[in-house]
Order: sequence, then C-alpha cells, then structure tokens
Amino acid sequence: PMAHVPLHPGAAFRGRSPRGLYSDVIEELDHEIGRLLDAIDEAGLRERTLVIVASDNGPWLSYGGHAGSSGPFREGKGTTFEGGVRVPFLARWPGRIPAGSRSAAPLMTIDVLPTLAALCGAARPNAKIDGRDASAVLLSPETAPSPHEALFFWYRDNELQALRSGRWKLHFPHVYRTLAGAKGRDDGRPIDYEMTRCGLELYDLDRDPGETRDLAARHPEVVKRLQGLAEGARRELGDSLTGRAGEEVRSPGRVDDR
Repeated sequence: PMAHVPLHPGAAFRGRSPRGLYSDVIEELDHEIGRLLDAIDEAGLRERTLVIVASDNGPWLSYGGHAGSSGPFREGKGTTFEGGVRVPFLARWPGRIPAGSRSAAPLMTIDVLPTLAALCGAARPNAKIDGRDASAVLLSPETAPSPHEALFFWYRDNELQALRSGRWKLHFPHVYRTLAGAKGRDDGRPIDYEMTRCGLELYDLDRDPGETRDLAARHPEVVKRLQGLAEGARRELGDSLTGRAGEEVRSPGRVDDR
C-alpha cells in the first residue's frame, strides 16, 4: 500500500520533492489520485461517483523520515493515542457533498460499509456489524453529529485500551510502545521502541488533541460515565486487560472464494 515502507517512488517522482523520499511518494500518490479523478470525469461519472481517500493508521514513527509525521498528536502507529488512530478522511461527491465543507464528527473506517450500503439503498448484512451509517455526516458535514455514542479502541490481544465519547478520550491502564523522545532513522531501517505504561487517563481532545494533560482527577463524573460505556463493550466483545471473555464475540465475516 502507499505510502508505506519500503518506499519506492517511480522514476518520475524520485527526488522531485525537496522534503525527501517520503514526500516523493506522497506527491506520486497525489498525482495518481488526480489521474483517477480525471478518468471518472472523462467517463461522465463525476456526479455519480463517491470517492473516499483515507488511511488505516498513523505514521510508523520508528522509520523516521520514511514514515511521515503525526503532527500535534501523541505517538503513532501501534498505539491507541491520537497519533496512532486519527487519520485523514477525504470524500468527493459533486452535487451531494458540499465542496470545501468539513466535519468534526468522529467516525471509524468500520462505518464505511454500512454508510455505502445506505447510500446505495442496499440491504445491510444479515450478520451483526459494529459500524454505523454515517451518510448524514457525509451529506451534511457541517451539522450532522457522529452516529456513535462512543468509539472503542481495542489493540493487541483484544485489549480495550481506550474509548472516545464526544470531546473526551479515556485511556485504561495498559502497556504501549514509544520512542521516548528518540527520532527514527532516515535510511529506511527502523529503530527499537521502548515499552512504557499508561494509567487511567482522561483527555479533552477539543482543548488538548495532543493528549498531554490528564484530567481524570478533575472530572471523575466523566470518567465514571465513560467507564460505564466501556463495561457495555466488554460484556459484548470482551477485554483481555480485565479478563473478560465477551458474550457476543463473533468471527470476522469472510467471502466464500470457492
């Protein structure tokens, strides 16, 4: 996938950016997306095509200059801090999505399937899924709220490490990897992470998107509410951090390729 180590920009883009190999790859990715949009327009499908560009996780920081940056956000890929889970989501659908609009409603990529099903008028899958229909957010991004009361972040062996509800993000005690102030290399080889521990920590993402000021002691009522939401998620899907098995654990959906 682009952009991901090892980085291999095409000959026309190698050395094109003044900011290094990673930026070369981003410029090529941008160019190819532009070609795709042009092809859609030339086929007369501009108003009939929803285009979504997104990422699956934040930067792989141990690769330094080959990994991009998480900007103001804490940590990166392999963690449940914002630098690991907050990613760009761009959508184009002329005549349906207002041009230049923005939304601050938090969503997850698990919402893409039910959202596309709703927009196409297709039936939802028969099996229970965790994503929500976010079509209202796409079509009215400036006003529509998130369809989620809370977003849950599991990692590793089914560890419920954090959840977000509105402006609030609550982390549960867990071990995570960090560079501890070190910077990754610029030659395509990673450096080692250190392991450290997070406590029960509450952050106001509206005022502190970098998750630097723990407010758990100042807002016990928010912590209690979010812990209640987490308990519901643990009952359903389990949580190895607290030894919960989960009552509705289900296998991932798979396509029969026979």
